[in-house]
Amino acid sequence: MSDTSASFDYRSMFNLDGRVALVVGAGSGIGQASAQGLAAHGATVLCADVNLANATATATRIQQDGGSALGGQASALLLDMRTSSQIAKGLQDAPPIDILVSTPSINVRKPMLSLTDDEFDRIVNLNLRGTFLLLRHVAKGMAERGRGSIIVFSSIRADVVEQGQSIYAATKAGVRQMCRALAAELAPNGVRVNLIAPGVVDTPLTKPITSTPAWNEAYATKSALKRWAQPSEMAGAVVYLASDASSYVTGSVIFVDGGWTAVDGRYDPPL
Repeated sequence: MSDTSASFDYRSMFNLDGRVALVVGAGSGIGQASAQGLAAHGATVLCADVNLANATATATRIQQDGGSALGGQASALLLDMRTSSQIAKGLQDAPPIDILVSTPSINVRKPMLSLTDDEFDRIVNLNLRGTFLLLRHVAKGMAERGRGSIIVFSSIRADVVEQGQSIYAATKAGVRQMCRALAAELAPNGVRVNLIAPGVVDTPLTKPITSTPAWNEAYATKSALKRWAQPSEMAGAVVYLASDASSYVTGSVIFVDGGWTAVDGRYDPPL
């Protein structure tokens, strides 16, 4: 194979001009930061969330800052990924999607033997089943068009666990393997599928931890960087996986965990 690197335009690797990105969970936290990061690099972003008001706030911020660092165009839509009909309804007027970012998940922090049937179902129905439904709906169009980048948020909990994380961790490990299989299945169609595994990120969902001083400090000092991540620190990996900079990357997991999984240690959280 001939070397074409000399003629490659390295400056355009992260350019997302003309691409449509669907960010599910864009109303807050990592999803919001992902939407802003993609917009900053030229993507038109569909800010989807089960909370339409929050999704609208994210889209409005991107629109208002369109001439500054954020750049790009954005709109909001209501999307509940827990049912196929709600996904279809939310995306019925959406343009063809080039980039999908899926961030939503929930946990019920309890010992496994104390979890109820309903709590088990709540976790699995969103984290695993909901991700499956979303992927099935969006990836079909990508495969038909012969292009696309799918980015799903897993977690370090697919690798390392602690008390109160049993079913959550199981769903994150399940999502990882599901996406790897999808990456193999869609590669012939020009669609890439990758995952991001964050460590501890300061978002509204982690407020119960950050508001407990001992727990907050233990998590902050567990990683090599000795601090929590901010949602904006997840956006770089999202933009990379969405762009041509990662054109030979599929079926991979990018750890954005500050070295958490490289450093041993433990803390017994209150349950």
